[in-house]
Amino acid sequence: MDRLYNFQVNQSKGRRWDEDEEKLETEESSQQEQTELKGAPWGSKQLLPGTIYCLLLLLFSSTIFLLQGVCDCPEKCICHPSSNSVDCSSQGLAEIPPNLPPQTLILHLQNNQIHQLSALAFRLFHALPQLRELDLSSNNISYLPASLGKPWENLTMLAVQQNQLQHLDRELLEFMPRVKQLLLKDNIWKCNCHLLGLKLWLEKFIYEGGITDGVICGSPDTWKGKNLLIIPHELYQPCAPPSLDLGYSQNQQPNSAYGGEDTKPPENHNSGHHIPLECEAKPKPRPANLRHAMATVVITGVVCGIVCLMMLAAAIYGCTYAAITAQYHDGSLAQTSESGKTGGKEMLESSTA
Repeated sequence: MDRLYNFQVNQSKGRRWDEDEEKLETEESSQQEQTELKGAPWGSKQLLPGTIYCLLLLLFSSTIFLLQGVCDCPEKCICHPSSNSVDCSSQGLAEIPPNLPPQTLILHLQNNQIHQLSALAFRLFHALPQLRELDLSSNNISYLPASLGKPWENLTMLAVQQNQLQHLDRELLEFMPRVKQLLLKDNIWKCNCHLLGLKLWLEKFIYEGGITDGVICGSPDTWKGKNLLIIPHELYQPCAPPSLDLGYSQNQQPNSAYGGEDTKPPENHNSGHHIPLECEAKPKPRPANLRHAMATVVITGVVCGIVCLMMLAAAIYGCTYAAITAQYHDGSLAQTSESGKTGGKEMLESSTA
């Protein structure tokens, strides 16, 4: 019986020891979990399932956005989703690349081999309504149709320097009411009356605070190297019939805006038939010969000076002659009066004697 009692006592003590150890282990594990939760970045004791779902959804959406930006970027171009800019410069491109992101704000196309803007270019630009800056510099573009600027209502900067442009339609510029910077330098501008609209638009543009690098004439030889803005309106070369360009722009606008193929500038063919003109071209006024004008001024001045000197000499001579004559008459009268007095005295003395 004593042995049985001792065994039961020892067994109960062992159970107590096991229970105490389990309590200690439970307390240690709970303390460790609290420590880990306190060190978590969200500072909460437990992470809710909704929070995990939101984090996963955010990560998934950002991944889709990045993949979409990469997929929409054209080949040979670099897209920057953070700034909504597309860089396609110096890639040897012959035309505007397709698949441009519709949210593009800045488009770089400089230093390529773009000769003309095809029908595809019209559709591409119409798909970029938010475009702010367009750089087409250092290409071989020779013509920009007027209807090209219809989707550019938000454009603030246009660069077309270092191309082969001879004319630029004023209507194209009027489609860009928010433009603040226009770069046109280093083209082969033909300074005749076709460029008069550009001159008038630039004068207003600069007056309103716009920035431009100027238009330097490439032809004719009379104005080569001169700034377009300093040429008087009356001294432009005679122009071809304006009705040809007007008819072309009217026929080309609806087709080009929706994918028409006629995007080349009009060609002037001599068919031998008379084309009625809306207004006759004025003949070129004969410029004044400044050398002859200066010679005329010099000769006129010399002649006038000589005449003035002769008149002055004549006046001096007349005054001198009049003074001498008056003095002579005064002297002769004095002598006559003296001689008369002397004769009267002699006669009086002789009579008294």
